[in-house]
Amino acid sequence: MTEPRISYVDPSTIEDPKMLAELDRCRREGTPRPESQAVRAHVPAVFWSFANSWHDVFKNGVADHAIKELCRIYVSRSVKCEYCGNQRSMKAARQGLIEDDYADLVNFESSSRYNARQKAALSYAEAITWDLPVDDAFWARLHAHFSEPELVEIGYFVALTMGQQRWLRTLNIDHHQILAGTDASMAPGFETAEALARSKQSSDYWAYRA
Repeated sequence: MTEPRISYVDPSTIEDPKMLAELDRCRREGTPRPESQAVRAHVPAVFWSFANSWHDVFKNGVADHAIKELCRIYVSRSVKCEYCGNQRSMKAARQGLIEDDYADLVNFESSSRYNARQKAALSYAEAITWDLPVDDAFWARLHAHFSEPELVEIGYFVALTMGQQRWLRTLNIDHHQILAGTDASMAPGFETAEALARSKQSSDYWAYRA
């Protein structure tokens, strides 16, 4: 077990029943998994700010959840946040996303896997993540596929998850360390601590690719 750079708050020391219930939801449903929230639990306001934003903006909201999930993993693959990149949204899976849909995200523009709407959203995520220049054609593309409320929500969500992922990748946290024993929201090959270790040793592990 790796040692996190900021310690996990032990759930057994938490007295707030609402916080304990949210950590249990993370255990059962994932995205986020319990470890990242166990770090945020050092500051309850941070814990709830993230939990509420995740519920209201990622899992719910006005924009299509599956598109937001593709944007989330685009960020993971781009900034190489392994903790976030090895999670999958159970809600997006119920909407029809399959594992192959994550394969071409970094090269989404040249991929035949994504439709025009998905590519537009991913171009938005790319521009935000990498501070790319944007022009009238860029915004015309986005407005052709999304309403202004959708653009606000997707933009806010990408900014939130990009910042969080850049932070989490510095913390040396990993899955199956807090409230372990479930595979909720884990990507294939990462369902247990043993499976995770094997997958990370593979030469084909996504985080090793250029």
